[in-house]
Amino acid sequence: MSINQNNKRIAKNTVLLYVRMMFIMGISLYTSRIILNTLGIEDFGIYNVVGGIVIMLGFFNNSMSSATQRFLSFELGKKDFPQLVRVFNMSVNIHIIIGIGILILAETIGLWMVNTQLTIPENRMSAANWVFQFSIFSFMVSVFSVPYNAIIIAHERMSVYAWLSILEVSLKLLIVLMLQWIDFDKLELYAVLIFVVSVIIRLIYIIYANRNFTETKYIFFWDKSLFKILMEYAGWNLWGSAAYVLFGQGINILLNIFFGPILNAASGIANQVKSAVNGFVSNFQMAMNPQIIKSYARNDLKYMHGLIFQGAKFSFFLLFAVTLPILLETETILKLWLKIIPDYTVIFTQLILTNILINSISGPLMTAAQASGKIRLYQGVVGGLLLLNLPISYLFLKLGYSPQITFYIGILISIIALFSRLIIISPLVKLSIVDYLRNVVFRIIPVSLLALILPIMIRWFLPQDIYRLIIICFTSIISIIFAIYSIGLDLKEKIFIQEKIKKILVKK
Repeated sequence: MSINQNNKRIAKNTVLLYVRMMFIMGISLYTSRIILNTLGIEDFGIYNVVGGIVIMLGFFNNSMSSATQRFLSFELGKKDFPQLVRVFNMSVNIHIIIGIGILILAETIGLWMVNTQLTIPENRMSAANWVFQFSIFSFMVSVFSVPYNAIIIAHERMSVYAWLSILEVSLKLLIVLMLQWIDFDKLELYAVLIFVVSVIIRLIYIIYANRNFTETKYIFFWDKSLFKILMEYAGWNLWGSAAYVLFGQGINILLNIFFGPILNAASGIANQVKSAVNGFVSNFQMAMNPQIIKSYARNDLKYMHGLIFQGAKFSFFLLFAVTLPILLETETILKLWLKIIPDYTVIFTQLILTNILINSISGPLMTAAQASGKIRLYQGVVGGLLLLNLPISYLFLKLGYSPQITFYIGILISIIALFSRLIIISPLVKLSIVDYLRNVVFRIIPVSLLALILPIMIRWFLPQDIYRLIIICFTSIISIIFAIYSIGLDLKEKIFIQEKIKKILVKK
């Protein structure tokens, strides 16, 4: 397939994923509002922290999921079908083992944490345990379906992924609406119904993969050498995944221990906003990642480097366009969105969004590291940096600092981790650090500064109300488009955009 065809496929998949994302974002934000009002702040906080325990214990699955995605995309890039079949079958076997392992960890260490370490009101302990058990079941279903999801993404069938994601959030909205009319403990019922949705969606993924890809016809197969390769790769990913999970969910648990479930509600809402806006980047990178891995497998490093530069730069621009008005008008937006705004929600949201802006340009670098297969040093160093977030945050909270200090620490660590990734990955894929800085970092910094001027002036002079929000949203978009076109794009990118606009005008 030519470079032009690859670029068209990336563009097509990106558009499909963005249609999905806009629909999902709208439903998810509306669902969050209803579930917060239906459950109340305390139960909403309990659900977030208890469910977070299960996610935290599933860090090994995260590491194996990355390994599965990498090896399947790599073999597709090499066009080695027999090896692709072997990798898929071994991945299924390994995920069955992982599911059993997570179940054991959750029913021992996880259960102990829920019942002895978390700050949960006595009268809600029974509901918390109910949530915990069904969160385990939901997570295990997700574990078993990972190889099937991975093969769909490796084949770049993003339309399937998009439609099933839309179905999933639609079912979750239906669940939330049902909660308001059913006379049962709403927190317990919510956990059960989320499990039912998880089973339905994962079964559809598996059925689709079996019907469309011959390599997914599971036959028991065991290859000791392949198992060793996959597990060695996953082992180093394990360190990175554990660090990433503790970087987020570990802080959620610290907030619970020091401040109780009310702060978990604030953190949960901030993370809902993060998930919604982060879709603008994750969808774009999801469409691009398979091509980064496949181009490395073909040894087409020049094309790969171009994807890394463009992926990092445009990931930031897409996310910045969405987050700028939210960062400037967080309180107004939250008031319009929610009836109840827990304390610290505004500052938590602003700091989390700042952090994902920094991390947005790291995505293509992470994929490049995965593509190379040489991840020992990368995961060791970056994972070690991310893990520092937990003990440092604990120390500052113990010294009496306010809860938002944990997010400030996370932002500083993310900046250090970004440059550490760049230094480590550069020799692995022969990527020039100077070229990366010139094409990515030195593009996004001036774009950000220029785009901020007009919206900040408006925010300074106008009173806080719905009219200021509308004006800032409009001026932010105009300012960002102007800044990106003026100093964010290189000459080739400007010519490409001009030609596309001309074609559209000619058609009219």
